Amino acid sequence: MALGTQEIVNKLWNLCNVLRDDGITYHQYLNELTYILFLKMAEETGKEKDITKGYRWGDLKSKTDDELLGFYRQLLLKLGTKGKGNVQKIYNNSQTSINQHKNLRKIIKYIDELDWFDAREEGLGEMYEGLLEKNASETKSGAGQYFTPRPLINVMVRLMDPKIGERLNDPACGTYGFMISAHHHIVANNNIYALEDDHSKFLAEEQFSGCELVHDTHRLAMMNAFLHGMGGNITLGDSLSCMGEKVKELDMVLANPPFGTKKGGENPTRTDLEFPSSNKQLNFLQSIYLSLKQSGKARAAVVLPDNVLFEDGDGKKIRKDLLGKCNLHTILRLPTGIFYAQGVKTNVLFFERGITDKGNTKEIWFYDLRTNMPKFGKRTPFSEKHFADFEKAYTAADRTKVKDERFKCISLSDVENFNLDLGLVADESIRNGNELDEPQEIVKEALSEMESIMKDLNAIIKELE
Repeated sequence: MALGTQEIVNKLWNLCNVLRDDGITYHQYLNELTYILFLKMAEETGKEKDITKGYRWGDLKSKTDDELLGFYRQLLLKLGTKGKGNVQKIYNNSQTSINQHKNLRKIIKYIDELDWFDAREEGLGEMYEGLLEKNASETKSGAGQYFTPRPLINVMVRLMDPKIGERLNDPACGTYGFMISAHHHIVANNNIYALEDDHSKFLAEEQFSGCELVHDTHRLAMMNAFLHGMGGNITLGDSLSCMGEKVKELDMVLANPPFGTKKGGENPTRTDLEFPSSNKQLNFLQSIYLSLKQSGKARAAVVLPDNVLFEDGDGKKIRKDLLGKCNLHTILRLPTGIFYAQGVKTNVLFFERGITDKGNTKEIWFYDLRTNMPKFGKRTPFSEKHFADFEKAYTAADRTKVKDERFKCISLSDVENFNLDLGLVADESIRNGNELDEPQEIVKEALSEMESIMKDLNAIIKELE
């Protein structure tokens, strides 16, 4: 992220301190900021035509203190019920948590005075994604579950290499990060201005799609797509319901679906899953490989927790089905500490849907990016450079010639009981008797967190002064 954009993100995020007197949480603040930012961005980008006259940025800004809060509430209701297209989707069921007009005035004034020329030059979408990442990194916001780290997204997209004309989807899209990165990839690798009209229209309106269950997160995804100049082809709903059965014939899926057990231990309501389970990740895995075209080229990269690799019962049946219908050619064992939900052990499964439904996987290449890795956190941020050796191994013309102890091939005939919890190398900390290193790292991380808290407190004190 460019320095100017980062500065704007920090300034906007610090506004949250202004709203604490109103008892507003981080997540509520980001929604509130989205409502107001959308009006300003529409003015900055010349797209106010979809916003009802009388309810635009200039109208909000011009209200007196006595009128401001009442007009703002009316604006949210009007745009959420009478707005056109994506405007209505962004403001649907919107309501404000701000109770003091002075706080609303301060936000409007602050936003109006920022250097939007620099922001436009560097990318309004970059700025908004910076805000989403800030929200995800705040443990109190609880938003980390909706945010996949940008370095991981970018690497997955680069290796999957989406092409113009391919139909992409994320069935649990969160704030739409995968599709936005895929759009960046295609634009960077093609002369989009030389495209024929039908290809250009497909890229703008149909190529990317997603589904998101949580209303507020769907709103953020719509805003994110808007600021990146993408069509908001994002469904509000549950991919594990009958709605998901309609998503078929895809060329590519990129996803980090939610983990855990469905509330109440219920199975999904869609009827096309051969092995319905109360475990959401197992259902998402099935729905993803069933949504791919049987062309031999349709492919997916999916983040999944360790238990998908070894769980018995339905887990074993689903792995067997996956290995039959698809060529599961690569499993990347990810390090811990890279997600905002600490301690989660995850993997990326890379697979291609076969033309037939049987015998597609013959061997699986495992890459261990977990063992003997640094402890990632604020002191050691996770970045794309940590994937460099994996990318070289993944893209090698002849994988058998790659000399990397983390990279190994296991024949399916050597896999016992369809257990895929494999490919990890020897742990040096155990081998060398350094088990005490971990508590020391935890202490360092705690001290770093305390420093961050003190900075926030100082910012609040400064604001109050």
